[in-house]
Amino acid sequence: MERILFGDNQFFAVNHISDEKSRAQSIKFREDSAIIRTLDDARNVGINTFMCTTHDRISKICDIIRDDSEKYNGYSVFPCMPYAHKYANAVTELGIVGTLKEYVPGNFFGSIFKGGMAFLSKDFISIMELLVDVEMKMFKGVNTPVIFLQNVITDLLLGLRAVDVLVGFHYYVKKKYNADAGFITMNLPKLVEELAKAGLDNPVVCASINKVGFRMSGGKEVYEKALQNTKAKVIAMQVLGGGAINPKEAIEYVCNLPNIESILFGASSKANIESTTSYIRQFDAKNGRI
Repeated sequence: MERILFGDNQFFAVNHISDEKSRAQSIKFREDSAIIRTLDDARNVGINTFMCTTHDRISKICDIIRDDSEKYNGYSVFPCMPYAHKYANAVTELGIVGTLKEYVPGNFFGSIFKGGMAFLSKDFISIMELLVDVEMKMFKGVNTPVIFLQNVITDLLLGLRAVDVLVGFHYYVKKKYNADAGFITMNLPKLVEELAKAGLDNPVVCASINKVGFRMSGGKEVYEKALQNTKAKVIAMQVLGGGAINPKEAIEYVCNLPNIESILFGASSKANIESTTSYIRQFDAKNGRI
Protein backbone atom coordinates (compact mmCIF):
# COMPACT_ATOMS: atom_id res chain seq x y z
CA MET A 1 0.00 0.00 0.00
CA GLU A 2 1.04 3.59 -0.56
CA ARG A 3 1.94 5.72 2.44
CA ILE A 4 -0.77 8.33 1.79
CA LEU A 5 -4.37 7.48 0.91
CA PHE A 6 -7.13 9.91 -0.03
CA GLY A 7 -10.63 9.51 1.44
CA ASP A 8 -14.11 10.55 0.36
CA ASN A 9 -15.93 11.96 3.42
CA GLN A 10 -15.79 15.51 2.13
CA PHE A 11 -17.52 14.52 -1.12
CA PHE A 12 -20.64 13.35 0.69
CA ALA A 13 -21.00 16.07 3.34
CA VAL A 14 -19.42 14.10 6.20
CA ASN A 15 -17.71 16.62 8.44
CA HIS A 16 -16.91 16.04 12.11
CA ILE A 17 -16.42 19.74 12.81
CA SER A 18 -19.66 21.47 11.86
CA ASP A 19 -22.95 21.11 10.01
CA GLU A 20 -22.20 24.39 8.24
CA LYS A 21 -19.06 22.92 6.66
CA SER A 22 -21.03 19.81 5.71
CA ARG A 23 -23.56 21.94 3.84
CA ALA A 24 -20.79 23.87 2.09
CA GLN A 25 -19.13 20.63 0.99
CA SER A 26 -22.45 19.27 -0.24
CA ILE A 27 -22.84 22.32 -2.48
CA LYS A 28 -19.22 22.27 -3.65
CA PHE A 29 -19.30 18.62 -4.71
CA ARG A 30 -22.79 18.42 -6.16
CA GLU A 31 -21.24 17.81 -9.59
CA ASP A 32 -19.07 14.76 -10.32
CA SER A 33 -16.57 16.98 -12.10
CA ALA A 34 -15.77 18.68 -8.77
CA ILE A 35 -14.94 15.31 -7.22
CA ILE A 36 -12.67 14.42 -10.13
CA ARG A 37 -10.87 17.78 -9.91
CA THR A 38 -10.13 17.14 -6.23
CA LEU A 39 -8.93 13.60 -6.90
CA ASP A 40 -6.67 15.03 -9.59
CA ASP A 41 -5.35 17.61 -7.12
CA ALA A 42 -4.41 14.68 -4.87
CA ARG A 43 -2.85 12.82 -7.81
CA ASN A 44 -0.76 15.87 -8.63
CA VAL A 45 0.98 15.62 -5.25
CA GLY A 46 1.56 11.91 -5.67
CA ILE A 47 -1.51 10.36 -4.01
CA ASN A 48 -2.63 7.54 -6.28
CA THR A 49 -5.04 5.65 -4.02
CA PHE A 50 -8.65 6.66 -3.42
CA MET A 51 -10.35 4.92 -0.48
CA CYS A 52 -14.10 5.31 -0.81
CA THR A 53 -17.49 4.04 0.25
CA THR A 54 -19.87 2.31 -2.16
CA HIS A 55 -22.02 5.44 -2.35
CA ASP A 56 -24.10 5.45 -5.55
CA ARG A 57 -22.19 8.44 -6.93
CA ILE A 58 -18.93 6.50 -6.81
CA SER A 59 -20.26 4.46 -9.71
CA LYS A 60 -19.99 7.53 -11.95
CA ILE A 61 -16.48 8.25 -10.68
CA CYS A 62 -15.51 4.68 -11.61
CA ASP A 63 -16.95 5.26 -15.07
CA ILE A 64 -14.66 8.25 -15.53
CA ILE A 65 -11.61 6.31 -14.32
CA ARG A 66 -12.42 3.39 -16.64
CA ASP A 67 -13.04 5.64 -19.63
CA ASP A 68 -9.66 7.36 -19.26
CA SER A 69 -7.46 4.38 -18.43
CA GLU A 70 -4.34 6.08 -19.77
CA LYS A 71 -4.71 9.05 -17.43
CA TYR A 72 -5.45 6.82 -14.44
CA ASN A 73 -2.81 4.19 -15.20
CA GLY A 74 -1.44 3.01 -11.85
CA TYR A 75 -4.38 4.47 -9.93
CA SER A 76 -6.02 2.35 -7.22
CA VAL A 77 -9.43 2.45 -5.57
CA PHE A 78 -10.08 0.83 -2.19
CA PRO A 79 -13.85 0.14 -1.90
CA CYS A 80 -15.35 0.19 1.61
CA MET A 81 -18.61 -1.68 2.04
CA PRO A 82 -21.43 -1.62 2.82
CA TYR A 83 -22.47 2.01 2.57
CA ALA A 84 -25.03 1.84 5.36
CA HIS A 85 -26.84 5.09 4.47
CA LYS A 86 -27.59 3.73 1.01
CA TYR A 87 -29.51 0.80 2.45
CA ALA A 88 -31.16 2.88 5.17
CA ASN A 89 -32.41 5.36 2.58
CA ALA A 90 -33.62 2.51 0.37
CA VAL A 91 -35.61 1.01 3.24
CA THR A 92 -37.22 4.42 3.82
CA GLU A 93 -38.13 4.80 0.15
CA LEU A 94 -38.82 1.19 -0.88
CA GLY A 95 -39.49 -0.69 2.33
CA ILE A 96 -37.63 -3.80 3.44
CA VAL A 97 -39.02 -6.05 0.69
CA GLY A 98 -38.36 -3.42 -1.98
CA THR A 99 -34.80 -2.96 -0.77
CA LEU A 100 -34.14 -6.69 -0.93
CA LYS A 101 -35.45 -6.77 -4.49
CA GLU A 102 -33.28 -3.81 -5.41
CA TYR A 103 -29.98 -5.08 -4.03
CA VAL A 104 -30.18 -8.85 -3.60
CA PRO A 105 -29.95 -11.20 -6.63
CA GLY A 106 -33.32 -12.61 -7.72
CA ASN A 107 -32.76 -16.32 -7.07
CA PHE A 108 -31.37 -15.58 -3.67
CA PHE A 109 -34.33 -13.34 -2.86
CA GLY A 110 -36.72 -16.16 -3.67
CA SER A 111 -34.79 -18.60 -1.52
CA ILE A 112 -35.09 -16.29 1.49
CA PHE A 113 -38.87 -16.42 1.31
CA LYS A 114 -38.94 -20.18 0.76
CA GLY A 115 -36.58 -20.95 3.63
CA GLY A 116 -37.10 -17.96 5.88
CA MET A 117 -34.67 -17.44 8.75
CA ALA A 118 -33.58 -21.07 8.53
CA PHE A 119 -32.09 -20.28 5.12
CA LEU A 120 -30.38 -17.15 6.44
CA SER A 121 -28.87 -19.04 9.35
CA LYS A 122 -27.80 -21.94 7.15
CA ASP A 123 -25.05 -20.16 5.28
CA PHE A 124 -24.36 -16.60 6.37
CA ILE A 125 -21.00 -16.56 4.63
CA SER A 126 -22.68 -17.31 1.29
CA ILE A 127 -25.00 -14.36 1.89
CA MET A 128 -21.97 -12.19 2.58
CA GLU A 129 -20.36 -13.31 -0.68
CA LEU A 130 -23.45 -12.40 -2.71
CA LEU A 131 -23.68 -8.97 -1.13
CA VAL A 132 -19.99 -8.33 -1.79
CA ASP A 133 -20.59 -9.13 -5.45
CA VAL A 134 -23.48 -6.67 -5.56
CA GLU A 135 -21.34 -3.89 -4.07
CA MET A 136 -18.38 -4.65 -6.35
CA LYS A 137 -20.30 -4.33 -9.64
CA MET A 138 -19.55 -0.62 -9.93
CA PHE A 139 -15.79 -1.28 -9.65
CA LYS A 140 -15.53 -3.71 -12.56
CA GLY A 141 -12.46 -2.83 -14.62
CA VAL A 142 -11.01 -0.59 -11.87
CA ASN A 143 -7.89 -1.58 -9.92
CA THR A 144 -9.10 -2.56 -6.42
CA PRO A 145 -6.17 -4.23 -4.60
CA VAL A 146 -7.79 -3.92 -1.17
CA ILE A 147 -11.51 -4.28 -0.37
CA PHE A 148 -12.71 -3.12 3.04
CA LEU A 149 -15.52 -3.98 5.41
CA GLN A 150 -16.90 -0.87 7.09
CA ASN A 151 -16.60 -0.66 10.88
CA VAL A 152 -20.38 -0.95 11.32
CA ILE A 153 -20.08 -4.57 10.11
CA THR A 154 -16.57 -5.38 11.32
CA ASP A 155 -17.26 -4.32 14.89
CA LEU A 156 -20.72 -5.89 14.94
CA LEU A 157 -19.27 -9.24 13.91
CA LEU A 158 -16.42 -8.79 16.36
CA GLY A 159 -18.89 -8.13 19.17
CA LEU A 160 -20.96 -11.15 18.18
CA ARG A 161 -17.80 -13.28 18.12
CA ALA A 162 -18.52 -14.11 14.50
CA VAL A 163 -14.88 -13.81 13.44
CA ASP A 164 -15.39 -16.71 11.04
CA VAL A 165 -17.41 -14.35 8.82
CA LEU A 166 -14.50 -11.87 8.78
CA VAL A 167 -12.19 -14.73 7.84
CA GLY A 168 -14.67 -15.77 5.15
CA PHE A 169 -14.61 -12.25 3.75
CA HIS A 170 -10.81 -12.36 3.67
CA TYR A 171 -10.69 -15.58 1.66
CA TYR A 172 -13.55 -14.63 -0.64
CA VAL A 173 -12.13 -11.30 -1.86
CA LYS A 174 -8.74 -12.98 -2.35
CA LYS A 175 -10.27 -15.76 -4.44
CA LYS A 176 -12.89 -13.76 -6.39
CA TYR A 177 -11.19 -10.37 -6.80
CA ASN A 178 -7.51 -11.14 -6.22
CA ALA A 179 -7.58 -8.48 -3.49
CA ASP A 180 -6.53 -8.21 0.12
CA ALA A 181 -9.32 -7.90 2.66
CA GLY A 182 -9.31 -4.76 4.77
CA PHE A 183 -11.18 -4.21 8.01
CA ILE A 184 -12.22 -0.79 9.33
CA THR A 185 -12.69 -0.80 13.10
CA MET A 186 -13.09 1.34 16.18
CA ASN A 187 -11.33 -1.33 18.25
CA LEU A 188 -7.98 -2.07 16.63
CA PRO A 189 -6.37 -3.95 19.55
CA LYS A 190 -9.23 -6.43 19.92
CA LEU A 191 -9.71 -6.93 16.19
CA VAL A 192 -6.04 -7.67 15.52
CA GLU A 193 -5.98 -10.07 18.47
CA GLU A 194 -9.04 -12.00 17.28
CA LEU A 195 -7.92 -12.12 13.64
CA ALA A 196 -4.55 -13.51 14.75
CA LYS A 197 -6.31 -16.22 16.76
CA ALA A 198 -8.26 -17.10 13.61
CA GLY A 199 -5.05 -17.42 11.58
CA LEU A 200 -4.95 -14.00 9.87
CA ASP A 201 -1.56 -12.79 11.03
CA ASN A 202 -0.99 -9.83 8.73
CA PRO A 203 -4.40 -8.26 8.03
CA VAL A 204 -5.03 -4.79 6.63
CA VAL A 205 -6.72 -2.82 9.41
CA CYS A 206 -7.92 0.78 9.23
CA ALA A 207 -8.66 2.51 12.52
CA SER A 208 -9.03 5.93 14.11
CA ILE A 209 -5.61 6.86 15.48
CA ASN A 210 -5.03 10.32 16.84
CA LYS A 211 -3.49 12.26 19.70
CA VAL A 212 -6.77 12.84 21.61
CA GLY A 213 -8.17 9.29 21.49
CA PHE A 214 -11.09 10.23 19.23
CA ARG A 215 -13.07 7.06 18.39
CA MET A 216 -10.33 4.82 19.81
CA SER A 217 -11.99 2.10 21.89
CA GLY A 218 -10.02 1.61 25.11
CA GLY A 219 -8.09 4.85 24.71
CA LYS A 220 -4.92 6.12 23.10
CA GLU A 221 -2.52 4.29 25.41
CA VAL A 222 -4.06 0.90 24.59
CA TYR A 223 -3.57 1.58 20.88
CA GLU A 224 0.00 2.74 21.36
CA LYS A 225 0.79 -0.49 23.18
CA ALA A 226 -0.92 -2.60 20.52
CA LEU A 227 1.03 -0.87 17.75
CA GLN A 228 4.37 -1.74 19.33
CA ASN A 229 4.27 -5.37 18.25
CA THR A 230 1.43 -5.63 15.76
CA LYS A 231 1.87 -7.62 12.57
CA ALA A 232 -1.12 -5.93 10.96
CA LYS A 233 -0.80 -3.47 8.09
CA VAL A 234 -2.32 -0.49 9.89
CA ILE A 235 -3.95 2.49 8.20
CA ALA A 236 -4.49 5.50 10.46
CA MET A 237 -7.68 7.47 9.81
CA GLN A 238 -9.35 10.42 11.56
CA VAL A 239 -5.87 11.58 12.49
CA LEU A 240 -7.12 15.13 13.15
CA GLY A 241 -9.40 13.84 15.93
CA GLY A 242 -12.55 15.21 14.34
CA GLY A 243 -10.94 18.63 13.96
CA ALA A 244 -9.78 18.89 17.58
CA ILE A 245 -6.05 18.88 16.78
CA ASN A 246 -3.83 21.28 14.87
CA PRO A 247 -2.96 19.52 11.58
CA LYS A 248 0.81 19.75 11.99
CA GLU A 249 0.66 18.47 15.56
CA ALA A 250 -1.75 15.71 14.56
CA ILE A 251 0.42 14.47 11.69
CA GLU A 252 3.58 14.58 13.78
CA TYR A 253 1.97 12.35 16.42
CA VAL A 254 0.84 9.71 13.90
CA CYS A 255 4.10 9.72 11.96
CA ASN A 256 6.01 9.09 15.18
CA LEU A 257 4.02 5.93 15.96
CA PRO A 258 5.47 2.53 15.04
CA ASN A 259 3.94 0.19 12.47
CA ILE A 260 1.63 2.68 10.77
CA GLU A 261 1.80 1.62 7.14
CA SER A 262 -0.50 4.28 5.66
CA ILE A 263 -2.28 7.50 6.59
CA LEU A 264 -5.76 8.21 5.26
CA PHE A 265 -7.16 11.72 5.06
CA GLY A 266 -9.75 13.67 3.14
CA ALA A 267 -9.71 17.32 2.13
CA SER A 268 -11.91 19.54 0.02
CA SER A 269 -9.31 22.06 -1.17
CA LYS A 270 -6.06 21.86 -3.08
CA ALA A 271 -4.29 23.85 -0.37
CA ASN A 272 -5.31 21.44 2.39
CA ILE A 273 -4.31 18.44 0.30
CA GLU A 274 -0.90 19.95 -0.33
CA SER A 275 -0.29 21.00 3.29
CA THR A 276 -1.34 17.66 4.81
CA THR A 277 0.77 15.73 2.31
CA SER A 278 3.70 18.03 3.01
CA TYR A 279 3.44 17.44 6.77
CA ILE A 280 3.39 13.66 6.32
CA ARG A 281 6.47 13.72 4.10
CA GLN A 282 8.23 16.19 6.38
CA PHE A 283 7.86 14.02 9.49
CA ASP A 284 8.51 10.79 7.59
CA ALA A 285 11.79 12.28 6.38
CA LYS A 286 12.65 13.34 9.92
CA ASN A 287 12.05 9.78 11.11
CA GLY A 288 14.13 8.30 8.30
CA ARG A 289 11.14 6.76 6.57
CA ILE A 290 11.84 8.47 3.24
